[in-house]
Amino acid sequence: MPTNETTTPGVQVCSLKVDTPQLIQPGTTYKIVRFPFGAEEPTDRFGMHQSVQPDGYVVNDWATDDRSGLIWPSRAGWGHLYAMIQWEAAGATGGYTELRDQYVRDPLGLTSNPNDTTATEHRAPTPGAQFYAKSHGIFVAPDTPVALRVTHNDANAKLLTLAEFKLVIHHAE
Repeated sequence: MPTNETTTPGVQVCSLKVDTPQLIQPGTTYKIVRFPFGAEEPTDRFGMHQSVQPDGYVVNDWATDDRSGLIWPSRAGWGHLYAMIQWEAAGATGGYTELRDQYVRDPLGLTSNPNDTTATEHRAPTPGAQFYAKSHGIFVAPDTPVALRVTHNDANAKLLTLAEFKLVIHHAE
């Protein structure tokens, strides 16, 4: 359960990490990056990434349920989103020429403001594996989850080998 901002001043942080590779199919449809719950998390002191979600939905398997990629902000405020994304190297034939990532408010259409994307980036690959970090600020609210999404244009499915997703909420009036 999120902590009330009047009893906990200062910034509130949720920091997620996954090093279990996720197979991402090619195409123009973005996929939500999924993250484990509980002891697997680096930090979630303010209850923003729980298997029992604020709307009552229960995530039973983080690896197969897109809801495991949602961070539900613990309070309204100015949110700084951070991500670190690592992809396996492109294949020798039909390899990707573009990797894409973005932040999105309510990617699953759970609220009245679904699929509000921001900080969308399309990148050309470099030699070897692909390692990217990004940061972006947006206003956040407790009733609107945020997520990190990715896709690529390789001819074959590719592994997202490591990902981190973080939200830092600052008080804003």
